[in-house]
Amino acid sequence: MDCDERIWKAAIYVRLSREDGDKAESESIMNQKKLIRAYMSDKPNLIETGVYEDDGYSGVNMNRPAFQKMMSDIRDGKINCIILKDLSRLGRNYIETVRP
Repeated sequence: MDCDERIWKAAIYVRLSREDGDKAESESIMNQKKLIRAYMSDKPNLIETGVYEDDGYSGVNMNRPAFQKMMSDIRDGKINCIILKDLSRLGRNYIETVRP
């Protein structure tokens, strides 16, 4: 089975910090989910396994509740793919974000 045929257990991760709150509507939690689901809609091998939402948390803080739950679910094998609007939603400190 090649990568195009593999079934991915995909988590949707969205985050909006208080500092981001003044930005355009395209940054909202609701619109992030809408954008991600639109992306996933024509990809039958991406199966949505859950939405992890950190509203009001800075991307500098890696101890966000939904982020920590998502990481636990990855370790438990419940998720093998994360879909997000862009890498800044995952974390602002890219070195810390990708640390195992």
